[in-house]
Amino acid sequence: MQPTQSQKADVFWALHEGEAFLIPNPWDAGSAKVLEALGFEALASTSGGFAFTLGRMDGDVTLDEVVEHTRALDQASSLPLSIDLENGYGSDPEDAARAVVAVAEAGAVGGSIEDYDPAEERIYEVDHAAERIVAAREATARLGFPFTLTARAENHFRGNPDLDDTILRLQAYERAGADILYAPRLGSLDEVRAISEATSKPLNVLARSGWSMSEIAAAGGQRISIGAQLAWVAVGAMAAAAKEMRDTGDLSSLRSSVRLEEWLGG
Repeated sequence: MQPTQSQKADVFWALHEGEAFLIPNPWDAGSAKVLEALGFEALASTSGGFAFTLGRMDGDVTLDEVVEHTRALDQASSLPLSIDLENGYGSDPEDAARAVVAVAEAGAVGGSIEDYDPAEERIYEVDHAAERIVAAREATARLGFPFTLTARAENHFRGNPDLDDTILRLQAYERAGADILYAPRLGSLDEVRAISEATSKPLNVLARSGWSMSEIAAAGGQRISIGAQLAWVAVGAMAAAAKEMRDTGDLSSLRSSVRLEEWLGG
C-alpha cells in the first residue's frame, strides 16, 4: 500500500531528527525510480536538472511546469519529496505562498524558497526575503500535514560569499518560520560549522567533491543534498561516450550495466 501524503510528511520530518542523511536529486521519473530502488529514504528535485530535461537552462521553467514535474516524481516514487521552488516564481510574498501550496497539492511534502530575484539579478533585502518565508509558512500551515519548509540564502551561490550576511539571513528566516536552513555552495567546512553554531534549525548542505558525509555531519550538516550534480554526472558520461564514438569509431563505451527490470519494475 502506498503511504499517504501525511505519512510521507511525518517520515520526512523524522529524518531531520535522526542522524545526518543524504537526499539525492532526481531530474525525471526514471531517475526517481532508480534512486528509490537504491534504498534512499527521501528525494529532492533539482531545478537545474529538470530544466535540462526540457532543453533549457536553470531558471527557465514556469511554476505550472514545476507542478507537473512534481506530480510525475510523486507518482514515480513512494518516497517523501521536496521541491526546489527557486524564488517562488515571483518576488512577492504571495508568490512564495502560491508556489508551496501548488507543489503540495501535486504531492510534495517539502519545498525550498530562495532569496534571489532572477528578474533583477539581485539578492532580496533581508526583511523582504523573511516576509516571503512568513507567507509560505502561513500557507503551509493550512495544508493539513506538516510541510517541511526550507529557506535558502543564495549569497555564496550568487558570487557574494559574505558569511556574516548569510548567517544574519538564515537567522531571520529561522525566526520567520523556516524548518530547514540552506546556504548552497559554501566554500569550506568551517563555514558549515559557523552557520550550524549560529542557528538552531536543521542545516541542509550541498555536497561537493572533496568532502565526505562524515565531515559534513561533524561540521553540523543534517541533510546533505546533491543538487543538479548527479544529473551532470549522467550527462557528462553520455557526452563523453558519444564523443569517443564520434572521434574514434570505438563503440566499447556502449557496454552497460544498468538493471532496468530491477530499478523500474517495482
